[in-house]
Amino acid sequence: MMIELTEDTLNPEKITELVRRDTNGSVITFLGTTRDNFEGKTVLTLEYEAFDEMAVKKLEEVRQELMAEFGLEQVAISHRIGTVGIGEISLVVAIGSPHRKEGFNACQKAVDRIKEVIPIWKKEVYQDGSRWVACEDHEFSPEQASGQGHSH
Repeated sequence: MMIELTEDTLNPEKITELVRRDTNGSVITFLGTTRDNFEGKTVLTLEYEAFDEMAVKKLEEVRQELMAEFGLEQVAISHRIGTVGIGEISLVVAIGSPHRKEGFNACQKAVDRIKEVIPIWKKEVYQDGSRWVACEDHEFSPEQASGQGHSH
């Protein structure tokens, strides 16, 4: 499955394997991991919430856009939702490309586009409270996503 939204732990090796082909001279995998601090505050955990149906649709749109722009056939994107511990992987983008330059460019653009257009929000949980942090600059708000069931 080239697009995935899941509460399960992400397996970068499995996702990378999806884009390996004998025709590709380059395979690039990006891991987005959760860090333990934000603007000087210690973060204990992060909670990702998605407008699931729309998020999957938009991830596929980004995937198609990248394949068309960079002449790729293999692009896999997996985003974790729910509670994600510090140091864990929240995003995997794997790009299979005949040449490395297009692969690196596609990978960078993929991460930028995901942050811009995918309706996923994260809540940073601190010792003294929590707050929603904008993951993207899109037209959706976390309130629109609440009440949505999570995909598996």
